[in-house]
Amino acid sequence: MSAAHNFAARLRSKERLIGYWSMMDAHIVVERLARVGYDYICIDGQHGLLDYKGWLNALLAIDAGAALGNTPTVGMVRVPANDPAWIGQALDAGAVGVIVPLINTEADAARASDAAHYPPMGTRSYGPMRAQLRISTDLAEANESVVCIAMIETPQGLENVAEIAAVPGIDALYIGPSDLRIAVGGSSSTDAAVDSVFLEALRRVREAAGDLPVGIHTPSGEVAHARLAEGFDFVTIASDLVHLEQIATSHLAVAGS
Repeated sequence: MSAAHNFAARLRSKERLIGYWSMMDAHIVVERLARVGYDYICIDGQHGLLDYKGWLNALLAIDAGAALGNTPTVGMVRVPANDPAWIGQALDAGAVGVIVPLINTEADAARASDAAHYPPMGTRSYGPMRAQLRISTDLAEANESVVCIAMIETPQGLENVAEIAAVPGIDALYIGPSDLRIAVGGSSSTDAAVDSVFLEALRRVREAAGDLPVGIHTPSGEVAHARLAEGFDFVTIASDLVHLEQIATSHLAVAGS
């Protein structure tokens, strides 16, 4: 089984998965990260500091690092928007899946799924891109190897989460906690005053997902561990840019003490 097929099967079966988030336009960094042993690395095409060429280089580096380190790590992309062009480009570049932001309605979810799958399941265009190195020429098999993940992070998305989860071709839900905290009334992405409402929103998403796996973004291994214990199926630890600053700050503090 290819890495793409294996990852898709693991996600859909709700196997516990732990990923990492990359925002930097630095493929040497993600090559190193891919040797650590994360199940996936997600390249942030929405808020990250890299363009399409950066996605491509990062996905190449993830494959190289995973092979060198003999790890299961695969690459995904959070696309900039729910747009067939972005979704198609990410998958053509070799991503095993896309995380699609700002999914507010059932129609939004259907649009994302449609763009991520070949006919007759969707309308993704078939071209001789890097994706063909790992996917079958049989379109049904190729569709099975792709994961399409819908982000729940807005008031509308929270309201319509059950309908979003029921859309064919949506393989998982993914919570953007910063935006979701704001969506439930927070004055900032870390506003503790809405903790109870936020936690209720997390529970609501998990329950509405039904048989779909649910993932969430986390700032650290400690928080990721806690979210898995709460019942989340997969977690992402973020991110290379933030962690670089944190570790540099800690070393400076020690050196100057």
